[in-house]
Amino acid sequence: MPAGHTACHCVVCQDVNELDPRTQSTVDTIHQHGWQVMMIPADDQGPGWAYTIGLWHQHRIPELALFGLDILGMQALLNDLAKRASEGQLLEADHERHDVANVPVVLKPVDYRWYKAFFGTAISYYRKPPFPFLQVVWPNRDGSFPWQPGGQDLLELQPRLSLPPDEHPVGIWTQDL
Repeated sequence: MPAGHTACHCVVCQDVNELDPRTQSTVDTIHQHGWQVMMIPADDQGPGWAYTIGLWHQHRIPELALFGLDILGMQALLNDLAKRASEGQLLEADHERHDVANVPVVLKPVDYRWYKAFFGTAISYYRKPPFPFLQVVWPNRDGSFPWQPGGQDLLELQPRLSLPPDEHPVGIWTQDL
């Protein structure tokens, strides 16, 4: 985490009194459990995704996002990673991990220009940056990640949020930008 990335501007830290019901529900869940996992199910427009809210507020560790798998599986995986991180296990960007699921994953820093497209409830909660995100990226059956030769097939299931939107390969994730 870069130096100076310690401020939290969330509705709790800024003592915002009047919250819409959705943000109040997020506040209540974070207060009770330490974080919340938002789940956006797949639909006819594309794959689903899930992300945490509250890790930065509670523990000053990056929020986590995961795309393209079964929604309940993503929730379980994010909860597992969040629990371990909240107990002190490091969330290191760009290192392959073999302790998360039955496959290796890599945590990639998310370019902030993607936040509005995918993390609206986090924006409502945190109100303004900084609140860092790491994307949990998984490989295909051959073990290739989306940025590696042979991994391009994954771009329909998970975006490459470490890239600025204007550098991302054109496809399902860039059509509404």
